[in-house]
Order: sequence, then structure tokens, then C-alpha cells
Amino acid sequence: MPSISYYLGRSARQNVEEALEAAEKNSDHNIFLHLTKKRALERADLIDSGQQGGKLAGVPFAVKDNYLVFDGPTTAASKILENFESPLQATVVERLEAEGAICIGKTNLDSFAHGSSTENSAYGVTKNAIDSTRVAGGSSGGSAVSVALGIVPFALGTDTGGSIRQPASFNGVYGVKPTYGMASRFGVVAMASSTDVMGCFASTASDAELITSIMAGHDDKDATTLPDYYKLGSASQAPLKIGIIEDFMTDATDAGVLTQVNSYIEKLRQNGHSVESVSLPLAKYSLAVYYIVVPAEVASNLARYDGIRYGKRASNVSTLDELYGRSRDEGFVTESKRRILIGNYVLSSGYYDAYYQKAQQVRTLLINEFDDLFHSYDVLVSPVTPTTAFKIGENTDDPIKMYLSDVMTVGVSLAGLPAVSVPAGTSNGLPVGVQLIAQKRNEATLFALAQSVEASQ
Repeated sequence: MPSISYYLGRSARQNVEEALEAAEKNSDHNIFLHLTKKRALERADLIDSGQQGGKLAGVPFAVKDNYLVFDGPTTAASKILENFESPLQATVVERLEAEGAICIGKTNLDSFAHGSSTENSAYGVTKNAIDSTRVAGGSSGGSAVSVALGIVPFALGTDTGGSIRQPASFNGVYGVKPTYGMASRFGVVAMASSTDVMGCFASTASDAELITSIMAGHDDKDATTLPDYYKLGSASQAPLKIGIIEDFMTDATDAGVLTQVNSYIEKLRQNGHSVESVSLPLAKYSLAVYYIVVPAEVASNLARYDGIRYGKRASNVSTLDELYGRSRDEGFVTESKRRILIGNYVLSSGYYDAYYQKAQQVRTLLINEFDDLFHSYDVLVSPVTPTTAFKIGENTDDPIKMYLSDVMTVGVSLAGLPAVSVPAGTSNGLPVGVQLIAQKRNEATLFALAQSVEASQ
């Protein structure tokens, strides 16, 4: 996996042509839904002519297909948006392009980011970079695999409950879920507005930090972004106090995963950090809370796709109700329909107080638990997922089992905290990731810690 430095100072056109060739060579992995060849080569020539420079001049990258990008459709891997071409670009894409980066294509995902395996795409599953019989993870599976196979040095994803961290773990790359509000959501198809964050995949911790720093910052088009005074900041060079979330270091986690996580923890000790076990009692409720709060927001955000205002319109219908029903039935995959139904149920009269309001109350308690831990610890550590990448088709008939792959990541999302999935070795030949978690706005601490371990290996 080449890092960003490999591409700097080379011909931008050569960089783009090599990336496009690699994308086509690996087409059997079903990584890209669309390659932006024409615009990518035009931008490469612009950079080679000296008309544009920047920190990423000539560096190719890939974008999850729920980001709005020029030169091709933005489908969110759904049929309802299969012909939608955006009149604008996402803010974070604009910021990367302003530094000379070149988007070469749109990557596959679980439709509307609803899933943990990229099996819910309307355009077929993306295969794992290490073992093509296994899933890439999700929902940002295509972006993770594009980096893991060395097609591009970095790629953009979205993380609502683990959708960057889990596929990063499954494919052996770095995956960054920033503080909520650190990067603009403008120009990205919404899933759950209170937990959606824009992040990236990279092959090194320093590359991940660079990309995150460029993406960060206030945006007038997104009222949830943090103000301009927020920067990544500088990390302390002093030894850190690190807490291992013992609730995830149990028999419910595969032995091979635990072995690699414990090995990483030992490296933290060897680097002079203080490490001890901590408890997060409400962690066991985080998945239940997530799958009440998030489907409620999903149902709200997807209500606009009705065949009239947005999205594909069903043909040969005779009534307005039939138009709504058939357009949504034909346009949404099964998992999206499931989340719409759950979301509308928990928001309905008679169930709002019992489910949605109660979930939000527990969410607040969970946030308080994290805050209490960060009074005593600089960083928290856990596995990213209980298992390595599972077989394609293994969990498709069991939604609950699929949801359980996010049990270690959703609590962080509900609390709006930054986290990084760091490659930590392999179990039976499959990658294992470690999750590093910090208090809000402390990304710099996570990157510094990841880089120090990376340098010592």
C-alpha cells in the first residue's frame, strides 16, 4: 500500500492513469460503481501544467458513493438514485481538491450506508481485500478495499455507527471517525444526522492525520460543524494514561482478535504508557439504543425519496398512493425498508415515549459514562469488532447477528467521540484492528499514539 508521499512530485497524469488501471485490474472485487476518468485526467493535466498545486498535488483518491461529486452519478448504491447527477460537490471533496487531490471514482457501499458488510448494495457485494470469499465490511467497504489493494493512498467514507472503523479493521488499513461536527456533512447523502461523520481510510497514521486536517473546519453550509478555532491541535509527548474497555475483552470476542489486541496493548506499555482495565457498564445497551435512535433518523431522512420530489419514479401507476409505494419499493433495498419501518414504529404515537425517548435518555447516560472515564484517562482502547471478516452470505439472513458486528463502535458514535481503527496484526491470516478512542476534539492524541506504535514496529 503506497503512502501519499509516493505520489508527490510525480506526474499527476501518471498517478491517475496508474490508479485507474489498478481499479480496472481489480474490478472483480466490485470496488467502484463509477470511475471519474474524464475529470480526473483533466485535473491531472491542470496540475502538471503548474496551474494548481497544494499539499496533495497529483494524489489520486476515491470517494464513497454517498458523497456528491462531479462527473458521474451519486447513487448511494441504491436504485432510487441510480440516475442522479449532482450539480455540486461535497465540502470536504472541495477542500481536498483545493489541495490538488484528484478523485478517480465513486466506491461501493451498503445502500444509503445501511449495513455492515457492503452486501446491501443494489449493485452487488464488494469483496474483502485479503480474502475474496469474505465481506469488505461496511458500509464503507469499497473505500476500505480501494486503499487496502493500493489503488489509491486514501479514500473517503462515512461513519454513523462504525462504517469506517469496521471495514478498516476487516481490510488492515487505518480508518478515522472524527469528532462529530469536525468535518462538514454538506453534500453527503444523510443517514442519521446526529451521528453521521465524514472520515477517511489511509495506509499510514500520518497520512490519515493529514487528510483529516484538510477535511476539518467550519462550514457555513453545515450548522453542526465546529467553529474555525477548532484545529487538530498538538498532542502531549508525555506518557498517556490508557484504559482498556474490559466489557469488550470477553469470551464474546474471538480468541484470535483478543490475542492481537493484547499484543497491541503490550506495545503501548513498552512505549511507556500506563495501561489498566476500565468498565463501561452501559456499553451493553449501546447497540439497542443505536438501533432505535438511528432508524428513527433514517426514516425521517429517507421520507424525501418518494418518486416526486427526489428519486426514481415508478411507471404505469394509477393513484398517488401507488406512485409513492411502488417508487419506494423499487428504489430501496430490503435493509433500508427494514430501518424505515423500525424508525416510523419507534416514533409513532404510543411508542415514542417507550422507545425513542427512553433510548435518548440512555444515550445521555452513556455520554456521561464516557466523560467520567476521560476525567481519568487520555485514551480508551478496545477491539473494533468481535470477529475478523466473515464469509459473504454468512449473516445476510440474520439481521441481529449482522448488527452485532457494530457492538464495539456504536457507543462511540452515540457519544460523538473521535476514534481510529489501527491495524494490529492478523488472526488466521485475516486483519484485526484496534480501536483508539479519545475525548472530543482530541484527534491529535490518537494520531500521535498510533504513529508512535507504528514507528516502533
